[in-house]
Amino acid sequence: MATRRGPQIVETPTEARQGEPGPSVLAMLAISTGLALLVLGLVWFVFFHT
Repeated sequence: MATRRGPQIVETPTEARQGEPGPSVLAMLAISTGLALLVLGLVWFVFFHT
């Protein structure tokens, strides 16, 4: 558990590496994946659609 030594917060290396990916990370992943699929679909349609 993080402890406080004066103005500094002291954590173990494992605690310092832990993050909290919230819903914004999931939304960013979903939106970026959707945009990548859209761009690849447009490229396929423009160059390879016969």
